[in-house]
Amino acid sequence: MAEFSDRIKQLRAEQGMTQEALGNIIGVTRFSVYTYEKGLNYPEVRCLITLADYFKVSLDYLVGRTDNPEINR
Repeated sequence: MAEFSDRIKQLRAEQGMTQEALGNIIGVTRFSVYTYEKGLNYPEVRCLITLADYFKVSLDYLVGRTDNPEINR
């Protein structure tokens, strides 16, 4: 399974968005997104939730606990 850094980079690239654009959506700097994608840092829980909501994936998928992106409700 992919790690969070791989997932966030993949999801961002699929949307054709820059690190800066994603940072603006979740309220962090471009550099913060860069560190997430390099596996050097991890976002706070509120940012994880915002990312999952924005990309319409489950938190488990986003953080690499499953390969199933579907949200279980």
